Amino acid sequence: MGRIVDQHGNTAIRSELQSAQTSELVNLHREVAGHPSRGLTPAKLNSILESAERGDLLAQHELFRDMEERDGHVFSELSKRKRAVVKLPWDVVPPRNPDKSEETAAAYVKELLLDMPDLEDLMFDALDAIGHGFAMIEYEWARVGADWMPVRFNHRPQTWFQFDPETRTEIRLRSKTAGGQPLRPFGWMTHIHKAISGYTMRSGLMRVLVWPYLFKHFSVGDLAEFLDIYGLPLRIGKYPVNASEREKETLWKAVAGIGHNAAGVIPAAMAVEFAEAARGSEKPFESMIEWCEKTQSRAILGSTLTSTASATGLGSGVAQIHNEVRLDIRDSDCKQLAGTITRDLIYPLLAINKGWSNPRRCPRIVFDGAQGEDIATYAEALPKLVAIGMQIPTQWAHERLRIPQPTSSDEPVLRQQLAAPAADDDAGKAAHASTEAAKAALSRNDGEPEFADQTTVEAALTALAPQFQAQTQEWLKPALEALRRASSPEDALTLLVSEHPLTDDEVLTEALARVLFISELIGANGARRELRE
Repeated sequence: MGRIVDQHGNTAIRSELQSAQTSELVNLHREVAGHPSRGLTPAKLNSILESAERGDLLAQHELFRDMEERDGHVFSELSKRKRAVVKLPWDVVPPRNPDKSEETAAAYVKELLLDMPDLEDLMFDALDAIGHGFAMIEYEWARVGADWMPVRFNHRPQTWFQFDPETRTEIRLRSKTAGGQPLRPFGWMTHIHKAISGYTMRSGLMRVLVWPYLFKHFSVGDLAEFLDIYGLPLRIGKYPVNASEREKETLWKAVAGIGHNAAGVIPAAMAVEFAEAARGSEKPFESMIEWCEKTQSRAILGSTLTSTASATGLGSGVAQIHNEVRLDIRDSDCKQLAGTITRDLIYPLLAINKGWSNPRRCPRIVFDGAQGEDIATYAEALPKLVAIGMQIPTQWAHERLRIPQPTSSDEPVLRQQLAAPAADDDAGKAAHASTEAAKAALSRNDGEPEFADQTTVEAALTALAPQFQAQTQEWLKPALEALRRASSPEDALTLLVSEHPLTDDEVLTEALARVLFISELIGANGARRELRE
């Protein structure tokens, strides 16, 4: 039976890959989750957190799950943070200075990952560690063609696990033994997310959010009670002195029903009066709820402007700064998740299928979180910078603008297309006439020296004039505008130096080439005539 060594140096047995480790722990599958958020008080919350520090994680992670389910704001902010990573493009790259085998291994793993339809679900489940401190995904392996592949990723609740009592760093499955059951090699993805430094049982972000959650829970309850008491007017029923108990009961039911049904029936001798409710304000409760939600947003996303639409009066610059803080957090999440996927998914795929045994030289996954610069700004600035002599590498511009370079010389690329001159366009006719004149100047049929007629050459030059003149006027337009704006010769020189026309110079270049060509033709024609004479 073949044996392989996992990324931690433990021996893995191929035959064990075909069954899930938790299939043997029936008691875990039959557990029903508790809800410690019911009747939560500061004393109860403190007790839950202290128990987790001593190794009993059950109540802490059940509370964390309740918080995410019952607090819509916490759910929304955590969902933003997770999906900000999942939506990013990714790639598998070889290690530094790779050899041919390492490049081949990177391409092989990328192909396998692209064939996994639930890879994004795997990433999303792994990011559950942001709140809990760790997330556990169990693999179910099977042969797919000639390769071993994880065909199913099962997220397992944090309540199924415990830490070893000696070091409190190794995650194990809860079992009947006090120390727990070690995880099977190549059977798990263990994503540990460091929101707080220290032991993993205290590193989850939810430990920061529990206190705002508790205060918000109390404030929402108080606000509901306030609205129940003070939101409706006080109703007073009056009955005669000689009213019977049955009549009093009838009046009570009518008074109680009028508040909700806006209708009721009472005897004619009785009366119902509506008194104004005691004055109060919901503002203190709303202020407390708002403070709690802002604290939650700061803890999860690093800011509040990315999750609230309240007016700040400070413009979009502040929002941009806050958004950059959020992107820093996203990039950190990407690096932590990429390390886990490389260690617990890419390396196992290579070790099982290719016999890979060097984790240090293992290909790794990278998330592309870079954002392209404003193309419009660069399109305006780069020509000016090039015009004053700056040498800008093409690769740098492609990287800044997030525009990929062609992979081969025959790959189709976008090119600037010059509009063909219309049939009735004077410039187009002139260009055609100059070309025909040049052809006539060079044409001959008998192989003997023939000299272009001077009239034909002059006609070629004359035909170039309209095209050349129009392009020259367009070329000089910025300079002429600069001269009009100048108030003194010094200002004119300064403006001329700063101005740079962004017009296309291909037509001008072609016109100059035609002039030079015909000029050379005139010179050659004159030299031939002198030799002949």
